[in-house]
Amino acid sequence: MKMRKCFCSSMIAGLVMMAVVLTGCGEAVSQQSTAPKIALAIHGGAGTILRNSMTPETEAAYRAKLEEALRTGYAVLQDGGTSLDAVVATINVMEDSPLFNAGKGAVFTSEGTAELDASIMDGRTRNAGALAGVQHIRNPINLALRVMENSKHVMMVGAGAEAFAQEQGFEMVPNDYFYTDRRREQLIRAQQEEAGEMGAVLTPALSPGADKFGTVGAVALDRDGNLAAGTSTGGMTNKRFGRVGDAPIIGAGTYADNATCAISATGHGEYFIRGVVAHDIAAMMAYGNRTLKEAADTVIMKKLGELGGTGGVIALDREGNIAMPFNTEGMYRGSINTDGNLVVEIYK
Repeated sequence: MKMRKCFCSSMIAGLVMMAVVLTGCGEAVSQQSTAPKIALAIHGGAGTILRNSMTPETEAAYRAKLEEALRTGYAVLQDGGTSLDAVVATINVMEDSPLFNAGKGAVFTSEGTAELDASIMDGRTRNAGALAGVQHIRNPINLALRVMENSKHVMMVGAGAEAFAQEQGFEMVPNDYFYTDRRREQLIRAQQEEAGEMGAVLTPALSPGADKFGTVGAVALDRDGNLAAGTSTGGMTNKRFGRVGDAPIIGAGTYADNATCAISATGHGEYFIRGVVAHDIAAMMAYGNRTLKEAADTVIMKKLGELGGTGGVIALDREGNIAMPFNTEGMYRGSINTDGNLVVEIYK
């Protein structure tokens, strides 16, 4: 009896230990299956971007800069940074590059100046900040964030936005900081075409329309499950009368809501404004139970096209799904998905 009692006690102790081990294993599996997801997608403009119009050197430069932007933003997410931080860091890389129509590479207005627009939105709170028509802000997306975080307003324009920037300690740059020969050449061609004259001969990388409506943008999902979207642009070559496109307009060129998705758009802004494109995608998901891909494809490939608009979007949902539809010949774009896979693409 004494031996039986010891055996029973040992068996019970063993079962208890096994239960503890199994419980611990169950927690490990559970933690692994619910590991925080992070993802990032970017665009650098859509338009007539043809493989046979692009030199190998120019294509390589675009691909390298898109990859640099992706890796910069993704590193922020990996380090536990917020989706807003990642969006700003990503867009800064493209704003500082003369390759894109934003920041340093902004196109010229009809008067030969640069006028910059940008917006950002927080999917967690649906708070947003935007600015339009600024001429002395090196990184407009940074000021858009400051409008969102440090003011009672959503959008500021022109001189007022720059006065706010100075209050916030922003360094003001001369407008000629944004000058590039490439954009000057595009302006000359646009004005000659407008006047019915023969256009200037462009280099192969400057095929007609390649950057006419280009912007840069980013959408991100962070470890806390929060989405964010941002867009920055120089607008349209040869624009007049203080023209503003969709990039700084919440719901048109930028939108983010944790319940649905984050969107940044690029294309002919007038049509994106009329179609409220960014919000329309989110609304189709919220009220029509469409998937991210279904909603984005329907809005860009059908509804935008029916209006006569051209362009595309980058879209990211709370599960980390990515969609990047466009109805032009190309769109500079890239993404890093929840598995960490990096992709950079240009052509259709």
